[in-house]
Amino acid sequence: MADLVRLSPEALAEELVRFVANAKAKARGGITVAEFGQLVVELLRLSVTGLEAIPADGPAKKAWALGVVALLFDSVAGFAVPVYLQPFWLLARPAVRSLVLAAAGGALEQILGMVRAAAPEVKPA
Repeated sequence: MADLVRLSPEALAEELVRFVANAKAKARGGITVAEFGQLVVELLRLSVTGLEAIPADGPAKKAWALGVVALLFDSVAGFAVPVYLQPFWLLARPAVRSLVLAAAGGALEQILGMVRAAAPEVKPA
């Protein structure tokens, strides 16, 4: 993974899309809910680290990071559902997606604090 703190917005987007593509490839054989959660946390950490150096306001950065989480959810979450639960998943998916995005929004603040503590020389834009 490239040095996320020095990437342009376009290059950061490419890195995160690459992360989602790799996660999808790994999940094709099946993925647990816990593994999906780990992917979400790792993606948020990468997003926060990269977005710290990009000049934008906080709400725009949060919306961007949650958009990447939504991309991950749409690409990978279905692999965590057993085949026999797929009919239920079709009904529950929108609510679960909203719940995951809400949880990710709350987790952003915690991850932001951890990233800033680990790299105090990185100032928010």
